[in-house]
Amino acid sequence: MKYFKISIISLLLVTIIFGGGILQNDQAKAADNTIKIGYVNWAGTVAETNVVKSVLENKLDMNVKTKMVGAGPVYTALAEGDIDLFLGSWLPITHKSYMEKYENEIIKTGVNYLGARIGLVVPDYVDVDSIAELKEHKEKFNGEIIGIDPGAGVMKATRKAMDNYGLDFKLVSSSGPAMVGALKKAIANKEWVVVTGWKPHYKFARFDLKFLNDPDKIFGETENIYSLHNPQLAQKHPKIVSFLHDFRMNSNQLGQVMGWIADGMDQQKAGEKWVNENPEIVNDWLTPSTISE
Repeated sequence: MKYFKISIISLLLVTIIFGGGILQNDQAKAADNTIKIGYVNWAGTVAETNVVKSVLENKLDMNVKTKMVGAGPVYTALAEGDIDLFLGSWLPITHKSYMEKYENEIIKTGVNYLGARIGLVVPDYVDVDSIAELKEHKEKFNGEIIGIDPGAGVMKATRKAMDNYGLDFKLVSSSGPAMVGALKKAIANKEWVVVTGWKPHYKFARFDLKFLNDPDKIFGETENIYSLHNPQLAQKHPKIVSFLHDFRMNSNQLGQVMGWIADGMDQQKAGEKWVNENPEIVNDWLTPSTISE
């Protein structure tokens, strides 16, 4: 009986030791397969983040965690390894200072969106091509430029443009959804309207629009949006880095996801829906290619 008790105790100890080891191995494996994506609360970045999250989870069997961070702190978090990747780097102008500060701790993988910009936008049917021409047609626009919240960067640039181009217009402050609502109403009635705009934005997927030429570059230059990652990601998950190099969405594709979210769809479900409906594009992203950045 004594030896039987000793055997039982020994068996329990072995079970605890080996069971604990298995649990630790499982936990380590789960941690190694966890990818942390940082994002700034910009509509385009939110949409891309959720598309990438869906691809990593459903195609590459990763566990993805997302974290909303400010524009400056997201670079610090990336450099320090608190997050693995970020999909919203506007270059070469907007985020130049951040990249210069962390150029030795962050890797720029590839362009995920071409032609990001801000400016004044009108429907295609409006017979005006330049900001300078607006003052010749003030009455057709009711003397108004429909804007968003007054503190936004595009609003500050618009006020500067109005002064620079001598526009005696009223800049109407509203919100992003209100601006889109005014645009939709005007287009339905074939009326002339000018709004503050930026790309990527879902309105470009829903309406035929054009940016007005800005010869004095008051709104700055066209930029591209890059994917960035921590150097350790390439060592642990080269397949993910290969995918990030080829991941790219155009205005209509990204606008569709942004539109679903704007209409109230859950962000994660919007990303999953787009991935499920576009298998060929997703497969192209996942096909290995030579990294040449």
